[in-house]
Amino acid sequence: MIGIVGGLGPYTGLDIAKKIIDETAASSDQEHLPLLLFSCPNLVADRKAYLLNNSNENPGKAIAGILKQLETAGATCAVIPSNTAHAEPIFSVVKDEMVRMGITLKLLHIVQETVGFVEENYPDSTVGILSTAGEQICGPYRDVFISKGFIVVELEGGQEEKVNNAIYDKDYGIKAQPAPVANKAREDLLMAMDDLKKQGAQVIILACSEMPLAIPERDYNGMVIVDPNRILARALIQTVAPHKLKAP
Repeated sequence: MIGIVGGLGPYTGLDIAKKIIDETAASSDQEHLPLLLFSCPNLVADRKAYLLNNSNENPGKAIAGILKQLETAGATCAVIPSNTAHAEPIFSVVKDEMVRMGITLKLLHIVQETVGFVEENYPDSTVGILSTAGEQICGPYRDVFISKGFIVVELEGGQEEKVNNAIYDKDYGIKAQPAPVANKAREDLLMAMDDLKKQGAQVIILACSEMPLAIPERDYNGMVIVDPNRILARALIQTVAPHKLKAP
């Protein structure tokens, strides 16, 4: 049984559930994999606010509590489809709470799975990280990619603000308007990606879990687009039922 910690944001949980179905080799309803999506966004404090020191409530405890409920309901392998939740100040608390509560399900790590995918398929690439301010401060992708010997480029100045607006703007941001995504949000992200291209990026990491809702392409402007949600979905299938994984 696959478990998904949903609600971070709500559409991200739906997105990875859909991609698990998309990446499963099945010809009937019965051949698809069982999964549990626990989406209670009211239980988990804002990850960005905590990382930017605008909140004292670490979301890690609530996330671990959801993992416990997923395990109790039968999940044996789980994911947290939120890049920000994997920043060390939050994820370290998740791990500590899992130990304290005796949670034994296998928890896949979105950053480790994504970096492993790039390392295997694009080992000599310059990696551009498309991320929000909270993710840039903690740099979960940056640190791991650099430790693997990759050249990493990130947004600077006004382009970083465009990405934040594309996700969080109250009028057109993806969190406020996820379906359909506003043209303005997509345009802001594409402009930021163009800036990473100018810095030499060959592979772009969509390092915020809402970004794939606006950027469904596998490539753009000569760059490979890596969707961590899809990487994580495939890693889940590989873990629980490798014979069900579609060819890449």
